[in-house]
Amino acid sequence: MFREMRRKKQQLTKEACDEILSCGTSGVLALSGDSGYPYAVPLSYVYSQGKIYFHCATSGHKIDAIKKNPKASFCVIGQDQVIPEKYTTCYRSVIAFGTVRILEDDQEKMDAVKILAEKYSPHESPANRQDAIQKDWDRLCMLELTVEHLTGKECIELVRQRDESERPVS
Repeated sequence: MFREMRRKKQQLTKEACDEILSCGTSGVLALSGDSGYPYAVPLSYVYSQGKIYFHCATSGHKIDAIKKNPKASFCVIGQDQVIPEKYTTCYRSVIAFGTVRILEDDQEKMDAVKILAEKYSPHESPANRQDAIQKDWDRLCMLELTVEHLTGKECIELVRQRDESERPVS
């Protein structure tokens, strides 16, 4: 159902993909938008137990697109270093494919927004985070992307660096 990566040597392990998703702070959610046009929107997110959570308003383009077709992809760039003199970029990125669901159950919604708030406001007290959540609760929508396929890739230069560092010293 999902394509295999052509450049398998550059494919990241599941653990490396999980690390990029866990450490990243933003990514791009791609949906099927109006009139068949792709709709890609940058979002803050949190990755937890094979699912990606986003917050948004209760109405708008994103919600309309999900209701029409819940299939989506989500891309996170973990490293992006341009090396002008070599005409290349040292990159690591991940793409998750899955289905997005609007969380309707209040407990699921609260659980999701709490882990999102903890990620982005780790030094806030739980009481302050809870106050902020309650303030916007009625206008808050939480989305859950269940990851069905995950793939990651890094530039060949990083693969070569890793290969060299793993060679036994003679």
